[in-house]
Amino acid sequence: MIQFEVPALVPADPNANVTDLLVERVKTTPNLALFAVPEGAGWRDITAAEFQRQVIALAKGFVASGIQPGDKVGFLARTTYEWSLVDFALFYTGAVMVPIYETSAPAQIRWNMEDSGAIALIVESPAHSARLAEVRAELPLLREVWHLHEGAIEHLVAAGADVADEEIERRRTLANADDIATLIYTSGSMGRPKGCVLTHSNFVELSRNSALALKEVVSLPNSSTLLFITTAHVFARFISILNIHAGVRTGHEPDTSNLLPALASFKPTFLLAVPRVFEKVYNASEQKAEGEGKGKIFRMAAATAIEHSRLSEAGEKIPFGTRVKFALFDKLVYAKLRAAMGGRVTYAVSGSAPLGERLGHFFHSLGIVILEGYGLTETTAPATVNLAHKSKIGTVGPALPGVGVRIDDEGEISIRGINVFKEYWRNPEATAASFDDGWFKTGDLGAFDSDGFLTVTGRIKELIVTAGGKNVAPAALEDPIRANPIVGQVVAVGDQKPFIGALVTLDTEMLPTWLANSKLDANMPLEQAVVHPAVRAEVQRAIDAANSQVSRAESIRKFTILPTEWTEASGHLTPKLSIKRGVILKDFSEAVEELYHVPVETTNVSI
Repeated sequence: MIQFEVPALVPADPNANVTDLLVERVKTTPNLALFAVPEGAGWRDITAAEFQRQVIALAKGFVASGIQPGDKVGFLARTTYEWSLVDFALFYTGAVMVPIYETSAPAQIRWNMEDSGAIALIVESPAHSARLAEVRAELPLLREVWHLHEGAIEHLVAAGADVADEEIERRRTLANADDIATLIYTSGSMGRPKGCVLTHSNFVELSRNSALALKEVVSLPNSSTLLFITTAHVFARFISILNIHAGVRTGHEPDTSNLLPALASFKPTFLLAVPRVFEKVYNASEQKAEGEGKGKIFRMAAATAIEHSRLSEAGEKIPFGTRVKFALFDKLVYAKLRAAMGGRVTYAVSGSAPLGERLGHFFHSLGIVILEGYGLTETTAPATVNLAHKSKIGTVGPALPGVGVRIDDEGEISIRGINVFKEYWRNPEATAASFDDGWFKTGDLGAFDSDGFLTVTGRIKELIVTAGGKNVAPAALEDPIRANPIVGQVVAVGDQKPFIGALVTLDTEMLPTWLANSKLDANMPLEQAVVHPAVRAEVQRAIDAANSQVSRAESIRKFTILPTEWTEASGHLTPKLSIKRGVILKDFSEAVEELYHVPVETTNVSI
């Protein structure tokens, strides 16, 4: 058993709830720009005081509509300013939000609403309304549905005009630290989603301690961030609340296809993203350079950046030649990438999946320190994170203040502390099974270094045990393959089989550019691309690179490229773009069996 525990930096307040964070912010800096919303070609700031006024006005509308303290209210919307407005208005009302991913299918909407017992729902768009309509008859508890696209906020504000300020203040202060703040459902990657009861204390104490631990990130002069990952997920939800506590100016961009123009105009100082976003930025830049005949220059620049960062982190002397190349590429390549992200990004917080050392070092040399972290819905997002003054690329950092992390003799990671959830909603059996003497058992495997930096190596339930008895963590193989520009997703297989195989899908966004750069038909149908020798050779190259990092027994010996995409809509990815391994193995069981009966030409690197 190995354990690292970091004491909290801020004494816990048993009477505090999430609304206190906004009240304190308004008292301290009422005129600070806390949010910014798109306006014309730019952004219009909203001060802390103005945000609070809007929150109270909307809270009055909820009260006038019959929402009572403790009522569950669903919210189905994209990542916009209205998300935070509704969130805090419900906190002020004393209600409990049940966030629903804006991409959720009707059956998922029904489950979250039905299981939580929600009596009202807020939807953003006609598409959301249509999905709700398919299951509305199966939700007898649902009394109210508010449609943002039909002016619901304005109507609610008007309806609450006569509600007294004193009533909102009374409701605002009802909840204490141990009371439920929100009910967030897990992504369902390992089965039916479970409702996680997160308390006010989880958010308050984690925000107060994280703000100190990450002060270089959230307390920079004019600190700001542009949120584009879904606020229904605990990761962005926590950051939204942390930003209010820390006084960070927050913008929103729900359409990732508009992300680069939004970054250019908003100019954030830090970003919040999942590794797939950083992979896309790198791959798109590489393929753009390839198309302009500058692919060799880009790859040389990338190699120099990675070498420079590795030497810097290790405290080793950087050779003169490397310094010269780095200075040259900084002007030719790195500066352009920094400008594309707004020119002010200094830090990026990454979570939900391993980033990989290559990308970490590459962005580090761009002047962007990627602070990779680790956590789950059950831990209110972060449990560990690399810090500005205490960071190691390739790890997910040390435990945050107020958090303990241990690894048992079997390698499983367990967590306790200010961030750990209270229980699974209406599921005492699952709650009991997930705790051991106050420690939450994550189901993840990991290892510590001597300084307490955590590395996550896989999930217990995802371990592949070959017929030869070899235990293989699939993530170690999959993550480097997925970094290839034309690879969409990859799933390693081989449980009780003689060797490891892989199912691969192509990235249909990047494929046309890659085909054009390879002097092939950019409009090649997916069905033809998956069997094209050049495409197969490129996938093989990615697999060979991954194989070079593992033993022969762990290496991928055969693969097949599927003429399909795995998406959230298809039911094969979670909203945070994690693969639903069990669903994929079931839906593509025939393709798996073919791997072990039909010869597939591959190469293999033996170690």
